[in-house]
Amino acid sequence: MSTAESVVADLRAESDDLDAMVADLPAATWAFATPAAGWTIAHQIAHLLWTDRVALLSVTDEAGFNVVLGAAAEDPAGFVDRAAEDLALTAPAELLADWRVTRGLLHDALLTVADGRKLPWFGPPMSAPSMATARLMETWAHGLDVADALGVQRPPTARLRSVAHIGVRTRDFAFAVHGLAAPTDVFHVELRTPDGSMWTWGPADAVQRVTGSAEHFCLLVTQRRPRAELDVAAVGPDAEQWLAIAQAFAGPPGQGRG
Repeated sequence: MSTAESVVADLRAESDDLDAMVADLPAATWAFATPAAGWTIAHQIAHLLWTDRVALLSVTDEAGFNVVLGAAAEDPAGFVDRAAEDLALTAPAELLADWRVTRGLLHDALLTVADGRKLPWFGPPMSAPSMATARLMETWAHGLDVADALGVQRPPTARLRSVAHIGVRTRDFAFAVHGLAAPTDVFHVELRTPDGSMWTWGPADAVQRVTGSAEHFCLLVTQRRPRAELDVAAVGPDAEQWLAIAQAFAGPPGQGRG
């Protein structure tokens, strides 16, 4: 199985798990507040639908994507929330059906992207595996918001490796969006997985180090839990600073969860 096939398979599974959480909810429950300020369960699914639509354009219609990119540039701080607000007004059954169709088309389209092709995005262009990884990260994070609203505990899975990977890869981005120079030292990241094994990035002898639970690291880089509640430790001043500002998602610095 190619890298793209593997990540897309995980993306499908993560999307299906979230779908199963909301599929049988009464329409009124879609109005439950989630931890994201001002966002209901409907907003969370609406956001995923909108982003999957735009990602599909990136794969299949670059000119159409550029139109969206231009509109986003006119309101860089508000276009994401505005899109979620608009789509969240859709009846829950229709919203869910639309997301099912759209995400299926996206997942299939990602498997057709030629090796070496870069897909345009709101940040740097991405390969198909990177796009699938970004969609998996967002689906997991927004799914966690939905689970929190419903009081559901979600067991961690091996799919978190992709979320952790994008968290590691976005280290320099996190510094940049805070107006800070990226560290010059390499980092070693060592995370304990759901099955007790280890996922690692970077040389084992690096001075700057991050260790702890893979699930908790994912919660940290998606800013779904405050660091004080998490089993993630840093050694070295640069690593310590990174954990204070880490974000795996695009856009301006996140507000985090207090």
